[in-house]
Amino acid sequence: MASSKQHEHVGTSWKNSKGFTFQVLTGRWFMVFSSFMIMSFSGASYMFSLYSREIKSVLGYDQSTLNLLSFFKDLGSNIGIISGLINEVTPPCVVLTIGGVLNFFGYFMIWLAVTRKIAKPQVWNMCLYIFIGANSHCSTNTGVIVTSVKNFPGTRGIVIGLLSGYLGLSAAIITQIYYAFYRNDSKSLILLMAWLPTAVTFVFLPVIRHHKGVQQPNDSNAFYNFLYTTLVLTGFLLVVIIVQKSFTFTKTEYYVTTTLMLLLLTLPLAIVLVEEQKILKRKQEHNINSEDNEDPPKPLKITTEMSCVEKSAQSPQPGPTSQKQVSCWKNIFSPPSRGEDYTILQAIFSLDMVILFLATICGLGGNLTVVNNLSQIGTSLGYPTNSITTFVSLMAIWIYLGKIAQGVVSEIIIAKYKVPRPLILTLILVLSCVGHLLIAFNVPNGLYAASIIIGFCFGANWPLLFSIISEIFGLKFYSTLYNVGSVASPIGSYLFSVRVAGYLYDKEARRQMEALGLKRKSGEELNCNGTECYKMAFIIITAFSLFGALVSLILVLRTREFYKGDIYKKFREEARNAEGEMGVTQNKIGQAEG
Repeated sequence: MASSKQHEHVGTSWKNSKGFTFQVLTGRWFMVFSSFMIMSFSGASYMFSLYSREIKSVLGYDQSTLNLLSFFKDLGSNIGIISGLINEVTPPCVVLTIGGVLNFFGYFMIWLAVTRKIAKPQVWNMCLYIFIGANSHCSTNTGVIVTSVKNFPGTRGIVIGLLSGYLGLSAAIITQIYYAFYRNDSKSLILLMAWLPTAVTFVFLPVIRHHKGVQQPNDSNAFYNFLYTTLVLTGFLLVVIIVQKSFTFTKTEYYVTTTLMLLLLTLPLAIVLVEEQKILKRKQEHNINSEDNEDPPKPLKITTEMSCVEKSAQSPQPGPTSQKQVSCWKNIFSPPSRGEDYTILQAIFSLDMVILFLATICGLGGNLTVVNNLSQIGTSLGYPTNSITTFVSLMAIWIYLGKIAQGVVSEIIIAKYKVPRPLILTLILVLSCVGHLLIAFNVPNGLYAASIIIGFCFGANWPLLFSIISEIFGLKFYSTLYNVGSVASPIGSYLFSVRVAGYLYDKEARRQMEALGLKRKSGEELNCNGTECYKMAFIIITAFSLFGALVSLILVLRTREFYKGDIYKKFREEARNAEGEMGVTQNKIGQAEG
């Protein structure tokens, strides 16, 4: 008899453990963890400075050609409107799959070219390859960030900040793995960027999906706990990068630091288990308190209801689609109030979007010029190679801190002091001018401070842009509008990096060669040395950044009344109503099974 009870107890425990495991793997918190993992390996576009010198020397490019490649990289990583449209009508796993395939193809072809395994490609071929590889990030970001924002609309600021922060950290994470397995072979880095992000995406994409009506009032506490784990990881990476540049690491030491980094990277999984345990406890208490409810409906009816819920979570309903078609063509210039759901064309043609777009071109364009050319800037200003490599590695940390600071601090400021989020964008644009001027006038050791300032401002720009778009234009078509805003980045990159910085750099380099009586050979890379290489370019960039700050002030004035209100009120009400409906449905299911 005792043995029978013991077996029954073991069987019940095993069943409960299996059920909890299934709950974790299909729950919203494991989806958040999976999103962190995907974003942690999706920052290849931030690593251009690490392998651009290899492309320049092997293929014999001048700076203008190299900057043209960086422009197509920025163009690819921000032209994601097609990804957004696909994500409007398909589950997130579709765009994530597309992103994984594009990432592998694009960077694998670049690796073949740099290692001379294929004939030297023409410039337009290389532009196409880097465009395809970088365009994968649009699909990845759309599938992950848009899904997460829709799952947690009431905490979107910190959600976007965290996910963007992991994206910023990914350059440092991939670099550590690269050092452990390939040491200083930058050609192998390109191959690593081809297969590693794709593999991670395919592992976690099945759990990236919409969870409707499940947000709880204390969800922000969990995200703050996630924040603390990322700060631990960031602190570890910061120390490791500095130590690695001060001492010569053996292969074993690289293995140890990389293993510790990966363990810290999975630390948020502990928070996932704690949150899912809380959910399980609430369900058990709810079932106990609901035992005396009315008779259950028939199982067939329950199954049909659940199928409809699942279907609505995965695909749009016919009603909204028909409304979208009507409003897109008949009400383009009659948008709803700020915070309501704009159609795609209403948002694109609104004055708010035009102002935000122009300010972002000025801000991101100048910052991207520094991010993409940091290695060449350091070389031209006479910094040692070891310091330049440190700049590039640490840039990922500053980008991360900018994204996290914006996501967390601006959320607190908006909730507590009702400050318009566009005002923070204005301050970021002004701050970036300090970094540009440090480079322009070659202040002694100024590149150290400039890399911190520009990295921070570049990181903060992205979650600011995405948060403002979601708050002003609503979430109904956020997949597309999110990518519409991103188009400002490649436009700014082309104007400031290619047409301004690249052109003036090559002009000064040719002047220096003529002064020395030298003539450039065909296929020889073109290098410039001295303050004059980038001085005029960054003075121009500073002027446009100030202009962008003034433009963004117009948006501050236009939205100040909107931000004085409770912009997240409707999402809290919708979550409470949906949670109540789900509780009734779960109660009926439990009674039916009983």
